[in-house]
Amino acid sequence: MKNRKSVIKKIWMALFFLFLIFFLTNTSLFSKEELDSPSLLAHRGVHQTFSMENIQSDTCTAERIDEPVHSYIENTIPSMMAAFESGADVVELDIHPTTDGEFAVFHDWTLECRTEGNGETREHSMEDLKALDVGYGYTSDNGVTYPLRGKGKGLMPTLGEVLQQFPDKELLIHIKSDDPEEGILLAEYLTDYTVGNMSKLSVYGGDLSIAALKEELPELRVMSKATMKSCLIPYFAIGWTGYVPESCANGQLHIPEKIGKWLWGWSGKFHERMKKADTRVIVVAGDGGWSEGFDKVEDLERIPEKFSGWIWTNRIEEIGPIFMK
Repeated sequence: MKNRKSVIKKIWMALFFLFLIFFLTNTSLFSKEELDSPSLLAHRGVHQTFSMENIQSDTCTAERIDEPVHSYIENTIPSMMAAFESGADVVELDIHPTTDGEFAVFHDWTLECRTEGNGETREHSMEDLKALDVGYGYTSDNGVTYPLRGKGKGLMPTLGEVLQQFPDKELLIHIKSDDPEEGILLAEYLTDYTVGNMSKLSVYGGDLSIAALKEELPELRVMSKATMKSCLIPYFAIGWTGYVPESCANGQLHIPEKIGKWLWGWSGKFHERMKKADTRVIVVAGDGGWSEGFDKVEDLERIPEKFSGWIWTNRIEEIGPIFMK
């Protein structure tokens, strides 16, 4: 009986010490206090907001905007400039290749939703795209009025124009396809057009296009579902020890807030580890399904403690000034 009690006692002691190791290795309680405020990532720059209710992948969001309170149109240089002036540390933009070797900065795969054009964006020359009005299709009252029509004529920029306009600013480029040839084209384009330091740029997109881009430009910070999995799956397995897999190095992680709490050391310890690996941690709202952001003042209460990574927002004009005070 005594031997049995002794064995049980040893088991409980072993479990206690194991728990203690887990706790001390991964708790953020003893993380050094972050002195800096979180950095802000402005999705689409300053843009027209819209309802996310019942949104689908093919929903024309320009047809469901809120009543405009400004005239900025997403993915344009004035929109990006306004985002940086509002406190953005990084601005996100979308690109498509054109038939004449350019990259057009525009969100949609097709032109019908936002412009008076038609067909796939990538099936046009940049000259044709420049002639379009990117504010043409925006309406907040089911087509009764089009308040931005005529205000976006010629405002679709090339990626090169954006790079030249913001040589010292951080930009997150979104490749809208999963074509590896597009990754190679972008690598060549960035080599020719980049003004300033390549470290100011990061790119995310499909697995194949990002893999091809990374092969050509290994120093570039990139992200795709594949790169996320290659980092986080082994981290889930052994991250409790404090080890960060090599696959995480010089990368970028978009972590939905609902997933973050399951990561070893979340949030302070996790961010410390990734920072040492030169990996950027961006927190997105909800489950990350539709680019949800921290868009209201009350949303900021959900920002993890001891976190000074990047916060994804769709309302930089509302959120940015709070951090600038």
